[in-house]
Amino acid sequence: MNPKILIVEDESNMRKTLSSILEEEGFISVQAAQAKEGLKILSEQNISLIISDIKMPQMDGIEFLREVRTKGYDIPLIFITAYGSFDSAVEALRLGAYDYITKPFEPETVVHTVKRALEHKKLTEENIYLREELERKYGFEGLVGNTQCMRDVYALIEKVADSKVPVLLRGESGTGKELVARAIHKISRRKDKNFVVINCGALPETLLESEIFGHEKGAFTGADKKKPGIFEIGNEGTIFLDEVGDLSPSVQMKLLRFLQSEEFIRVGGTTPLKVDVRIISATNKNLDKLIEEKRFRDDLYYRINTVSINIPPLRDRKEDIPLLIDHFLKKYSKEDNIPIKKVSEEVLRVLCEYPWRGNVRELENLIRAALVLSKGNVIKIEDIPPVIRQADKSDSVTGKNNIIPSPSSEQKESFSFKQIREKAEKEYLIYTLKKTAGNISKASKLAGLSRRHFYDKIQQYGINPRKL
Repeated sequence: MNPKILIVEDESNMRKTLSSILEEEGFISVQAAQAKEGLKILSEQNISLIISDIKMPQMDGIEFLREVRTKGYDIPLIFITAYGSFDSAVEALRLGAYDYITKPFEPETVVHTVKRALEHKKLTEENIYLREELERKYGFEGLVGNTQCMRDVYALIEKVADSKVPVLLRGESGTGKELVARAIHKISRRKDKNFVVINCGALPETLLESEIFGHEKGAFTGADKKKPGIFEIGNEGTIFLDEVGDLSPSVQMKLLRFLQSEEFIRVGGTTPLKVDVRIISATNKNLDKLIEEKRFRDDLYYRINTVSINIPPLRDRKEDIPLLIDHFLKKYSKEDNIPIKKVSEEVLRVLCEYPWRGNVRELENLIRAALVLSKGNVIKIEDIPPVIRQADKSDSVTGKNNIIPSPSSEQKESFSFKQIREKAEKEYLIYTLKKTAGNISKASKLAGLSRRHFYDKIQQYGINPRKL
């Protein structure tokens, strides 16, 4: 059935004009002369989209939008506005309207905006359905996305899950490599056993070796009792070696021996121990380059890289951003005991244009912070960091109005890409520190970086948390 569109407009001629434009494109139109009549129609009919005037008697468009959202209708709303009502149109975007069209308008503008809004609604609904189906069928908890590159990842997860074949997960920091590893474990025959994670880049060599292989009592200073390593803890389960590219040569050699024989010796011990574990490794580094530089063993590389899964960066699957936002809003509303909120269409546009160097983790941290810090039930453009707002250079659907202006040609010529990137990084670091009252640990979590990496960054830019 063709989409049914509600037109709310007090001027009879305008209602007829819009209705004629829509019906020529095959849409079904329903007309209301005032907002209260429109609300009644919404309660009685299955409406796919609303087109409404902003200036109307009794109840104006802004009040109408608030009532629509309060009553729980998650329907795209497009406003028709005169040039003099531009401020109202911007306010409407902040409250959750999809877009606005200025009078006088061309029929093509109306049709284009309506089709885009309906496509956005359809994509969001399909993404939600797909995610629910994936979780019901496979238990891919936390993995969100409907783009082809993510479908390819899901297909590989399903293929490798029940085998013991070593898997190497490749991808930039923050893309969700651990989530993929957990998904593989969760649908495998090992799902009822332990899933053990160790970050190979977070510990010095001596401690890392002890964490992986365990140690005997007296093996080194402070080893006052025997301690099992992750191979023993994870016996019959799955071991996830994160940041495997950071392993020292000594630990690489011992890991290789284990993969060849499935036996290991605790630090300070002499007795070989045998376990049955499935190894999944992950890295954000170029292992081929590390092999050329003699910093990673090629024989170990071939052992852990029997099957490789590439996790795409968020910039390559921006169509998934609306679904990810919805997922994080629901997740942290529940975890942080905050009423569920939505993002305005203006915020959604900005977030869809941002390059997301920190990938999904950066988006997740931003949404959680905005959820906590924003007022009301809609996250507005002022609730997100300036560095992200300023990164948006997209036009409105009509192509005539930029809510956030693009840089002038003079600005573009004056700054290199590197300078602009560094300026944005510095502003974001300052923003996170201000939000956390200068607490580096909290700020690094908000930014999705390790504490050490975050500290190195603020040192690089000469930022003193105490002076902010």
